[in-house]
Amino acid sequence: MIENIQGFPDNVVAFLAKGKVTKKDYEEILIPAVEAAFKHHARIRLYYELGSQYTGFEPGAAWEDMKIGLEHLAGWERAAVVTDVDWIRHVVNTFRFMMPVNLRVFPAQQASEARAWLTA
Repeated sequence: MIENIQGFPDNVVAFLAKGKVTKKDYEEILIPAVEAAFKHHARIRLYYELGSQYTGFEPGAAWEDMKIGLEHLAGWERAAVVTDVDWIRHVVNTFRFMMPVNLRVFPAQQASEARAWLTA
């Protein structure tokens, strides 16, 4: 499940992942929010928190994640991934050199620092 997180500037899309993340979560929550932000901004920022209740992605969700990232490849200004899930941190750190975005991974205890960095 993905939830929108409020309280960020309008050039930031922010999400919290809990439990199993599905393709439907992307289609109904994440993608519409991202597309709406791109209607108002040429470049946007992403805050994506995978909370302690996060259990994984369905294959369809992973595909949607990759698609939305590639569709707006030059439009991402900054991205903060907040997680204590080791494999997520390793995957993000391994592939971030391929992404033209200032991307950082933060442990959950540094969520406030991630928010400050993202909105600076």
